[in-house]
Amino acid sequence: MIQSVQRAVEILRQLASAGSKLGVTELSERLGVAKPTVHSMLRTLEAEGLVVQDRDSSKYGLGPGLLHLGNAYLDGHELRTRSMTWADSLATRTGEAVWVSVLTGDHVLVVHHAFRPEGAIQILEVGASIPWSTCALGKAMVAFGSEAVEAELLAAEPAVLTGRSVTDPARLAEQLEAVRHVGYAIEDQESAIGDAGIAAPVFDRSGEVAGAIGLVGPVERLLAEGRREELAVAVRETARNLSRDLGAARGHARRAAG
Repeated sequence: MIQSVQRAVEILRQLASAGSKLGVTELSERLGVAKPTVHSMLRTLEAEGLVVQDRDSSKYGLGPGLLHLGNAYLDGHELRTRSMTWADSLATRTGEAVWVSVLTGDHVLVVHHAFRPEGAIQILEVGASIPWSTCALGKAMVAFGSEAVEAELLAAEPAVLTGRSVTDPARLAEQLEAVRHVGYAIEDQESAIGDAGIAAPVFDRSGEVAGAIGLVGPVERLLAEGRREELAVAVRETARNLSRDLGAARGHARRAAG
C-alpha cells in the first residue's frame, strides 16, 4: 500500500471523528507524522476541496468535495437504487420510517431513508453511521454474513450508546443465533432511548448479504405486543422481494424470510 495515500485518508478520518476543526499540530500528534508532512498533505487535500481551512483559527475541517464523492457513491449504489420503491412501499404499509443500510467495517451506513408517511417533522438520516451491535440493521447483516466477519466483530469491544446497549459478546452471539432462527433482528433502545428497530437481511445475486432493510421508530409502536410480529412479517417479506430484485436465488431470498 502507498503510505502517503494511507496518511491522507487517516487525516480525513481524524477530521470526521474529531467533532471540531483540528490544527496541524493536533493532526501531527494523532498521526505520529512530522508537522511539515501533515501540512503538505493538508494543502493538497485543500486544493482538491476535500478539506477547508478556517481563516480565524487556521484549523482544518472536512471540505465540500467529500459531499460530491458521497453523493456519487449513493447514486451508483445498486442496493440503494433498487430499494427505493420497496422502502416506500414498506413505509406506506406499516406507517413507519424505513432505513436501508450496508455494513462498513464495524458500523452500519444508512444509504436510503423512506420517511414515515404521517407524523412530526423528520430528519433525513442518509449517511448516518451506527455501531453494528446497537441496531437491528447491523445484527441482521452480521447474523447472515460470513462466520469470519461475525467472529471478528464479536471479538472486538462492543460500542455503548445507551444503558441498554449489549456489551456481553456471549449475549450478542446468542442474539445473532436467534436472528438466524427467526429471520429478523430487533433493537430495543440500544442506539437511542425510546427508539426501536426491526430489520431483515437482503441478499444479492451471489447469495451474499448485500445489506439490510428495516423499520425504525418509537419503541411503544414498533415493539407493542401484537404489532411486533405483524411488522416483522412485513419487513421479512420486503427483504425477500428486494433480494429477488437484486438477483438472489429463491433459496437465498427464503433464507432472509426465516
